[in-house]
Amino acid sequence: MTTQQKPVLRRSRRNRIIAGVCGGLAEFYGISSFWFRLALIVAFIPGGVPGLLIYFILWMMIPSE
Repeated sequence: MTTQQKPVLRRSRRNRIIAGVCGGLAEFYGISSFWFRLALIVAFIPGGVPGLLIYFILWMMIPSE
């Protein structure tokens, strides 16, 4: 019997552009980091503050690998 380890949410060191938040979320959920980056860009559209605030909060909350 094999046991599957639950993925741990960490900021990615390999798949990063700024701090690895989108890459870490992508690895955790098992989807492409493109979708998280696209969502972040959409959150930046209404003036930048919502997207920047979300990214900054995630950057502080998610530990690095």
